[in-house]
Amino acid sequence: MLLRNRLLSLSLTLFLSPPSPLPKSASFLFSFNKTIAHSTHKRPESKPDVSASRAAKQPMSERARFAKTVLFVPPGVDPEDVTDEMILPGSNIVVGPYAGHSQIKEVEFVKSSGRAKDCPKDDRPEFAILGRSNVGKSSLINALVRKKEVALTSKKPGKTQLINHFLVNKSWYIVDLPGYGFARASNAARTDWSSFTKGYFLNRDTLVAVLLLIDASVPPQRIDLDCANWLGRNNIPMTFVFTKCDKLKASKGKRPDENIRDFQELIRENYKQHPAWIMTSSVTGLGRDELLLHLSQLRNYWDQ
Repeated sequence: MLLRNRLLSLSLTLFLSPPSPLPKSASFLFSFNKTIAHSTHKRPESKPDVSASRAAKQPMSERARFAKTVLFVPPGVDPEDVTDEMILPGSNIVVGPYAGHSQIKEVEFVKSSGRAKDCPKDDRPEFAILGRSNVGKSSLINALVRKKEVALTSKKPGKTQLINHFLVNKSWYIVDLPGYGFARASNAARTDWSSFTKGYFLNRDTLVAVLLLIDASVPPQRIDLDCANWLGRNNIPMTFVFTKCDKLKASKGKRPDENIRDFQELIRENYKQHPAWIMTSSVTGLGRDELLLHLSQLRNYWDQ
């Protein structure tokens, strides 16, 4: 029960309420083992499934069912074997055997592309960063690489209008995508954004996962939920990255942990297994190292 008690505690390490009963009408299942096959052709044809072999021998325990429903359990980890020490602080992410070197030693801007087909054509894995126009995408990128102005920050939401590739350690990409939901953009501009961004998601073979940024300082936004559901329906792997978790409670609003809880409750309506999520702050550095470690295990599994 230690694992359950820890996950149910309202602390800065995990903000997650007990999983509510899932409706039978849940329309799609978000499983990393399933969706990564749709995002890349690099996955090996077969891998030993330790959880499947064990499940064939004995019924799944309540502990394992809880882990599979609430936690992000990566390839190579049996839900029965998950312990407190394996869960990254401030997240629901379990660290598995594919986690490895996560330090960023160098980063360089490669190119900006106006169309998905103009993006770099090498075979390096990449992580796309997506979110509303004022969610803090550029700030997060700068915090991850620990260099100022690697990604342009602006007080004007919607500044990024192209697909920007940054090469990390000469081996993988961070991709800064245009923000969505910028109210001042014309209808035509919003349509163009939707067209070429969705084309990127659906046709980019080297895409390992999408980091969907969610502003934890405000209540859940329908546009974020719609984006998450679209990615889920199209079997595109994603991790929810909650930003601005250092913000204090607004005078009449809720605390970041309360907003995160509300968002997760809405997500559970459509997901049988909760996608990976992590809390971050580009101001305090909260979640930086943990997020990079998470990316390392996704990347290393993709590389196999």
